[in-house]
Amino acid sequence: MVTARQKCSRAGVALRCGAATFVLVLTGCGSGHGHGGSDAKPPADTRTAAMPAAPVPNAAHSLPAGGSAGAAEAEVLKAYGLMWAEQIKAYRVASADGTDLKRYTAPDVWAAFQADLSRMNKERTVMRGDLGHEPEAGVLAGVQPPTATVKDCVDGSNWQTLDTTTGWRIPSPPGQPVRYAVTAKLERANGERWTVTEYTAHRTRPCQGLSGS
Repeated sequence: MVTARQKCSRAGVALRCGAATFVLVLTGCGSGHGHGGSDAKPPADTRTAAMPAAPVPNAAHSLPAGGSAGAAEAEVLKAYGLMWAEQIKAYRVASADGTDLKRYTAPDVWAAFQADLSRMNKERTVMRGDLGHEPEAGVLAGVQPPTATVKDCVDGSNWQTLDTTTGWRIPSPPGQPVRYAVTAKLERANGERWTVTEYTAHRTRPCQGLSGS
């Protein structure tokens, strides 16, 4: 399996807590805990300032040129990056309205996102800050429909959960690593776009980047 790597400083993630296949990435299990930060009340501008849209990663810049495997992996990383960016948009407002998140996910993954965003709405929490990651894609040869895997190392050191009722930041769960491993599966059925069919955050598995994950 040929692989390709990509490093993103900001992008746009996350699945329902306790799901068997899909694990929440953006918020902590239970009551919407985020990554890093303290329980001190932030300044007023932290609570009200609009967050900039996350850039879409350009996978082609970090892939080998000239080969069909490299081209396929570029497509996979592009699709994964687009999904990631839409997740960030959704979790910053606790709603997928106005995003293209559904476009890049299979029905089960989309349902898991919807359930988690609904929970956030009920708990009146949103996400703030930046979420970094380092995805690496590999396309499985000879598989129909075309299938690919993505290994990712997520950095949540600047990603916060905010209680919109009080304006307080909610601290992350004790012992949760700031950088943790994520795996995803993508498929391209009927010659259409690559779609994320599985997404799992290994929240107890710390990583130092793909070389050390």
